Amino acid sequence: MILTADNWRDYTCLDAGDGEKLEQWNGIVLRRPDPQAIWPKDEKNRQWSKADAIYHRSSKGGGEWEYRKSLPESWTVSYRDLTFKVSPTGFKHTGLFPEQAVNWDWMSGLISAHADENLRILNLFAYTGGATMACSAAGAAEVVHVDASKGMVAWAKENRDLSHLEDHTIRFIVDDCLKFVEREKRRGRTYHGILMDPPSYGRGPNGELWKFEKELPKLIQASLDIFDNNGLFFLINSYTTGFSSIVLEDLMVTMFEDRSDRGNVSAGEVALPIEHKNLRLPCGIYGRWERND
Repeated sequence: MILTADNWRDYTCLDAGDGEKLEQWNGIVLRRPDPQAIWPKDEKNRQWSKADAIYHRSSKGGGEWEYRKSLPESWTVSYRDLTFKVSPTGFKHTGLFPEQAVNWDWMSGLISAHADENLRILNLFAYTGGATMACSAAGAAEVVHVDASKGMVAWAKENRDLSHLEDHTIRFIVDDCLKFVEREKRRGRTYHGILMDPPSYGRGPNGELWKFEKELPKLIQASLDIFDNNGLFFLINSYTTGFSSIVLEDLMVTMFEDRSDRGNVSAGEVALPIEHKNLRLPCGIYGRWERND
């Protein structure tokens, strides 16, 4: 199934093609590389030449922003009742993945419908906390936000404050995700909702090596050990190229076999609609387990 994030007001994918995408973030237009957009761009679309900033890749790796006008260091965008800080980074990212709104809505709906269950939610590789804020705002009793980057956790705290969730129970943890999960098992803590957005490759705060295809099954198994017997949902996002949603679905069906009578696995792609075109920009894959009610 393809899930399309089409409920945004402050974000629009204006166009895409020739390895780039053109986006409007609350009035500011950014032009960024996107290897999935291999079709020809619309050369007649004058918006391409009106971008406020363009990210240029370097042949040596990385890249840099070319600013066509003076922009603030950061600004905000809102989604429903949530507000997030946006800021162009040296790695082309902005601190937010707008396509993930489809997963925020899914989790929020489940949490809202079961708020009386005193739900504890664990967000691994939590980045700047879009999902953390969505789950907390929906009524989770506690959300635990884990990321190896101190800078991203600090950014997530800013998003908490922007979304006026200061009085909600959100724990921010800077740690290697697998090590944190293993410690939670020893502490006997469980969670009703677990979500993860693992990178293709990376290192933890103490140099721990992460490689998606090798470490993901290990992390899922460890996470299942702290997934409450009355668990509500389990979500995996992936941007790793070369892995289809079928791989993720097969992995989850296999690893959730002991819970097959209590819930169902689904998988597919997430996408962004391209304005004024009958096109969607693919933005990764997802795998979900949801409890039967």
